[in-house]
Amino acid sequence: MQVTWSIGELATRTGLSVKAIRYYTDVGLLPTAPRSQGGHRRYPPQALEQLQLVRQLRALDVPIAAITDVATGESRLGELVAEQLESTQTQLAELRWREAALRALEECHGPERLRRLHLLARVQRRPRDTADFTRAWQRVLPKSLPPRLADTVMAQAVPELPLDPTPDAVLAYAELHLLMAEPAFLDYWAAPHVPDKASMYAALLDASVWATPAVAAGRAPHRCEALDAFCRACARALDMDDTSDFRAFMAAGVQTTVPLIRRYWQHLEALTTAPGPSLGRTHCWLSEGVIAEYGDGRPGGASLVEDTKAVRDGRGLSSA
Repeated sequence: MQVTWSIGELATRTGLSVKAIRYYTDVGLLPTAPRSQGGHRRYPPQALEQLQLVRQLRALDVPIAAITDVATGESRLGELVAEQLESTQTQLAELRWREAALRALEECHGPERLRRLHLLARVQRRPRDTADFTRAWQRVLPKSLPPRLADTVMAQAVPELPLDPTPDAVLAYAELHLLMAEPAFLDYWAAPHVPDKASMYAALLDASVWATPAVAAGRAPHRCEALDAFCRACARALDMDDTSDFRAFMAAGVQTTVPLIRRYWQHLEALTTAPGPSLGRTHCWLSEGVIAEYGDGRPGGASLVEDTKAVRDGRGLSSA
């Protein structure tokens, strides 16, 4: 004959209260026990094992609903452990992100603290992924780019989020959000007035690759092959000749966008551990080389697109 226990005896053996056992029965953690001839519920040994499992999982703060799924056979114990581990890791990452944000506020005072507070409020929690940046770059990059080119840019343009961020990393992430909302920054990469965007991007990426050794070595972009390739790519994309005049108004045009691009990749590099100069840094290096060699020193400057339209309309530099 199978040994059974009353609810009181089961409570004594498990260390749980009678009220708790009744609650666990009501929510489905324990099957309803059959009654004895005297009308009292009698619990089999399986109920003791089940309640011991419940106690152990509750000691780890596993929610009742998740334990019920295991008890009713809807999920396995291994699946529950994996889900709870993932959930805990996510919570820890969010807490580390919040701690870094608070430290970023703690280490400054006055107007700078208010500026950082305003900045960090835009990204209150650590995002679980970088889908927002991925979507933003997918909207910005020309649709005509082959997947290989688009993936190359995306791989470097979308930030990686550290699991244990520093205050500087959290601030950098928030700054990136602001830059992605800058119309001038977005228009630059969208290249709205360039007919053959795919060819232009391919040529610009090639020029950046050629420039990488010089950037890594800390050399200035003075009349090098990569700089010439960069200018030729821009001229060809705009259906113009690569002349000194073209490089002069190109230098004037990129003066407004280079600071935005430089800031974006500087903040990005605060988040990533990728070795070597990034695509953005080499691109800035090339653009700054054009400015250094062909710029006329005028502040600001119109965009390259506006300069190009001015040339074609006969209002700007001639393409001799």
